[in-house]
Amino acid sequence: MGRMFVRLAALGAGLVLGAVALAGPNPDFSGTWVLNNQKGRNLGMVAAVKETVVVAQTAARLTIDFTSTFMDDTTQRQVSYDLAGQPVPNENAMGERAETVARWDGPRLVVTWTSEGAVAGTKVVKTETRTLSADGRTMTVVNERPNKEPMELVYEKK
Repeated sequence: MGRMFVRLAALGAGLVLGAVALAGPNPDFSGTWVLNNQKGRNLGMVAAVKETVVVAQTAARLTIDFTSTFMDDTTQRQVSYDLAGQPVPNENAMGERAETVARWDGPRLVVTWTSEGAVAGTKVVKTETRTLSADGRTMTVVNERPNKEPMELVYEKK
């Protein structure tokens, strides 16, 4: 029985290590990215925005610097996410304050944005899911809000 247990334990450990190796490290979104509005979906007024983002990523943090131009008005802002899942205050594109919590879901970075609702005591929750194409040249960001069609932003590496 002892020898069988050792073999089964070794087999189990091998399977776990193999699964971890197949999962691989989290994707690295670092780089300069340009929004391609032609490839996005449900963009609304965002279709008229020209945007470049610069992403810096470490094991602990992801920081995004946005430069956006809409109707000849250029704005800049920065958001930062704690990749260990700790809440971080950020402002959205409209300047509204929110608490953001990031977590890895396999190769996807999922960020929950929670802000005050228009009615006192209510909250608005938006989910942002960021993925990277297999070749590392396309970053897709899907924004979901309750009762709205998801908006898909597609960025191409510069």
